[in-house]
Amino acid sequence: MFYELCKYTLWVPVKILWGMNHKNRDRIPDKGPAILASNHVSFSDHFFLPGVVKRRITFVAKAEYFEKPFSRFFFSNWGQIPIKRGKGDTGALAAAQEVLEQGDLFGIYPEGTRSVDGSIHKGKTGVARLALMTGAPIIPVGMLGTFEAQPKYQKIPKPYPILIKFGKPLDYSIYKGQHENRELTRAITDQIMLEIEAVTRPRHLLDPEYRKDLDKHGIKRYNRKRKGEIPGFPPKKRKKK
Repeated sequence: MFYELCKYTLWVPVKILWGMNHKNRDRIPDKGPAILASNHVSFSDHFFLPGVVKRRITFVAKAEYFEKPFSRFFFSNWGQIPIKRGKGDTGALAAAQEVLEQGDLFGIYPEGTRSVDGSIHKGKTGVARLALMTGAPIIPVGMLGTFEAQPKYQKIPKPYPILIKFGKPLDYSIYKGQHENRELTRAITDQIMLEIEAVTRPRHLLDPEYRKDLDKHGIKRYNRKRKGEIPGFPPKKRKKK
């Protein structure tokens, strides 16, 4: 109730001030689990993305947001799950798994923190582990304009046109149960980050160092099969009957 009340109360002024627009929102399923994997360039991302998605989204948020009583009340009721960054929080992963197994939407920022320069940095493998634990599809999301509206360290967002784009769903369900395979989760995560870059071009591109790493080591992970390591990766597109 709190989530819906806040969402629709804030939507009108947000629409007026930031001219919220979206593209390919119909790629989000009307029902059933899905993971929304987005670039993260602004604190406001937490509020802009739910504003254009009809269904409720549960996110992970840094544990510091839950330390004070008011912020703990707000973020808990806004559908946020606290996570201790950099510590491999298995509790947050289990809570996210439960959300998806209930057939709901889960939002995650694979980079793990906001980008200071607006570029897309190396993703953490939690998003891939979650997909392989649940079989839920991943929908790449591109946040455009939120960096200009409120970059990191800016407290109050300024009016700026916002566009949120949704990429084609990525289905890794044929690998369900292989979430402990580090080679596979790294490969999937890299592919997800490339798909996020694709929907945010040309404004948000991969960090040059991450791009260099992919060009040197990662290209084999998602462009051709790895014999004995990642059999059948990337998955072949299923023919429509």
